[in-house]
Amino acid sequence: MKELEQLRVEYTSTPLDVLNMSADPVEQFRNWMQEALQMEVPEPHAMVLSTVDTLGQPSSRIVLLRGLEEQGFIFYTNYTSRKAIELSDNPQGALLFFWQPVHRQVRIEGSLQQIDPAISDAYFAQRPRGSQIGAWASPQSAPIPNREALERNMQQFEERFAGDENVPRPSFWGGYILKPKSVEFWQGRENRLHDRILYQRVDGEWKWERLAP
Repeated sequence: MKELEQLRVEYTSTPLDVLNMSADPVEQFRNWMQEALQMEVPEPHAMVLSTVDTLGQPSSRIVLLRGLEEQGFIFYTNYTSRKAIELSDNPQGALLFFWQPVHRQVRIEGSLQQIDPAISDAYFAQRPRGSQIGAWASPQSAPIPNREALERNMQQFEERFAGDENVPRPSFWGGYILKPKSVEFWQGRENRLHDRILYQRVDGEWKWERLAP
């Protein structure tokens, strides 16, 4: 498509001043997330999760950030899904946030592990009931014959839990936490001379450096 060659967006955002940044990248991310929420960036908690299989083939998908702790970034999924299978073989992954309205992105790399089941239980309990039943009904990433089969599964589990006030969390569904070893903050600037600040964990402490765009 010839039109793609002509697409241009000039970024004229405020410079990324390292003197105003936190020494801890998780805290700095928290500050940026709060600003994104205040500016009503659409779905600021949506992030690209990338994993790699045993053959070195990467795969990416959008998941939602559902927790932010000092130790890292939390999301939830089916433990039999493709991403979970890949993480069981190679527990390294990357996250990418892109907040186009404010010309910012954050790249995060680190190791992942399943979180405490009690935390998954607490999160699952406050999900909408339809989402709870949907977690039971969907064999995530597995082939299904058609849409009707999925809808039948949904109906069967709605009937199964019809008399229950609380839908229990499936054992095959729960959370992961990505513990970062590097976090890069990117601020779009004019003439493609973007600001890039990279934090890396070195000997248990965070060190930062500026990267060329």
